[in-house]
Amino acid sequence: MQKNRLEAFSDGVLAIIITIMVLEIKVPHGESFAALKPLLPVLMCYVLSFIYVGIYWNNHHHMLHATRKVSSRVLWANLHLLFWLSLLPFATGWMGENHFAQLPVAIYGGVLLMAAIAYWILVRAIILVDGPDSVLAKAIGADRKGNWSVLLYLLAIPLAFYQELLAGAIYIIVAIIWLIPDQRIERVLD
Repeated sequence: MQKNRLEAFSDGVLAIIITIMVLEIKVPHGESFAALKPLLPVLMCYVLSFIYVGIYWNNHHHMLHATRKVSSRVLWANLHLLFWLSLLPFATGWMGENHFAQLPVAIYGGVLLMAAIAYWILVRAIILVDGPDSVLAKAIGADRKGNWSVLLYLLAIPLAFYQELLAGAIYIIVAIIWLIPDQRIERVLD
């Protein structure tokens, strides 16, 4: 099975996710900076979620570049990832509209956690098809970044019920960890 359709479909879904998120931002009534103030939490959530979608798009692109073939298991694992990412606009909007309230912050973290787990499942499905000596298997290795991300999400979700801003800071830290260019796949491909 060719990976081209998988990549094109995923790119389309991720583009729609970003479009939905930006369309959820309401235009302020008024032309002053004061009119923007109530939108700041919504805009901050949008920026964080946009970064997360960008991180997933970038890593998905690199992962598929290192992939030789796909199977029906890979297709389903990819849909599983896209499902969780498609919930980001809802979680983003809820968290922003409610100014980082406890439950929306925890739900946002839950969506991020499930997307991270779904990505892990997708990687494993591809390695199963391409083999343990594949480019992706060599590049991923012990996957410290992925493991740390899951652990940080697991810490932040219950923390959201006590210190929601600290939980939000942990989500930002995970994004920063992934913003640092991940050269694993490129190194192995070179």
